[in-house]
Amino acid sequence: MARGLLVIVSSPSGAGKTTLCNRLTREFSDLKFSVSFTTRRPRPGEREGVDYSFVDMPTFERMVAAGDFAEWAKVHGNCYGTPRAAVAEALDGGRDVLFDIDWQGGKQLRTKFPEDSVMIWVLPPSLDVLEQRLRGRATDSSAVIELRLETAKQELEHYGIYDFLVVNDELERAYLSVKSIYVAAHHTMNRQEWAARKLLAELGRLAPVGDNS
Repeated sequence: MARGLLVIVSSPSGAGKTTLCNRLTREFSDLKFSVSFTTRRPRPGEREGVDYSFVDMPTFERMVAAGDFAEWAKVHGNCYGTPRAAVAEALDGGRDVLFDIDWQGGKQLRTKFPEDSVMIWVLPPSLDVLEQRLRGRATDSSAVIELRLETAKQELEHYGIYDFLVVNDELERAYLSVKSIYVAAHHTMNRQEWAARKLLAELGRLAPVGDNS
């Protein structure tokens, strides 16, 4: 059985990664969101165990100390973490997992699962547009929005650790780019070479791995 794929999508808050991720899971029913643990309070409409697993800080700290997380980070004053056991189970079971996380978490996952990760960084077309989107959501106070904007400027410096950059200046175009990356990620040499080697074996001409002659 082929191993699963970790699809890691990151961006500054307000760049549109969650909208893009939601569309991707609606179109590809086998791709499932990773449900993170978080210490922040639930937002209206969020469901326990579906959007996040909500825990208090002492519980989160105990999980960190026990090594329960494949990745974790503190973002905007709150902690977020992905359970290690869930990631390992999905990969071994051939299931794809989608991560809507920040660059710190993305870097940790790539370090631990380098052959199983595809990393997509979503950019806003400009900082002005980013601010308009954050204020238009009307879910945060002005102080929180200012914090998110300042954090965004710092996060933009880390785009270089990602495999792909998608500018979300027009939603449909950005989604088609993310979708294309996800589909193509299943057809890299290290994931599909078994198919070519199977045919060569049937012909009695099995070549060494990596031999394209």
